Amino acid sequence: MPQTSSFDITTGVDLQEVDNAINQAQKEIAQRYDFKGSKASIEFQRAPGKLVLVADDDYKMRALMDVLQGKLIKRGVPVKNLDIGEVKPAGNDTVRREITLKMSLDGDTSKKVVAAIKEAKMKKVTAAIQGEQVRVSSASKDELQAVMSLLRGQDFGVELKFGNYR
Repeated sequence: MPQTSSFDITTGVDLQEVDNAINQAQKEIAQRYDFKGSKASIEFQRAPGKLVLVADDDYKMRALMDVLQGKLIKRGVPVKNLDIGEVKPAGNDTVRREITLKMSLDGDTSKKVVAAIKEAKMKKVTAAIQGEQVRVSSASKDELQAVMSLLRGQDFGVELKFGNYR
């Protein structure tokens, strides 16, 4: 029996890099002229993986969002893993937006990944959902490389990470 190789497909963000990006964004907001005297702020709730943005109006919310996304991209945080909520009115004539970080593959995304692998009809490749990850195994390492390149070419709404390659 030939040796089988496998790898795991997961997703997530580095919370320390998110924290660093938020600190950089807050410094830039404090320096910028268009935010002088405004109530613009970014709050990071680390445990639930949530960001809360508060600004004076829609214009400042868009500018705050642009600054934050720019800093996240520079720090290497995948912006695909942000679940951006709607802008809602808040107290003291401000607007508020909640952003949730996608830390793991949900059931629907896992099923889409497995379905995409099965649609490719690759020989001897099996994909199994194991909790918050998908394990792909095959006897051929070339087939596993082909699966990786196939999945990189598709959009599943989150940044896929390939790890635990054996």
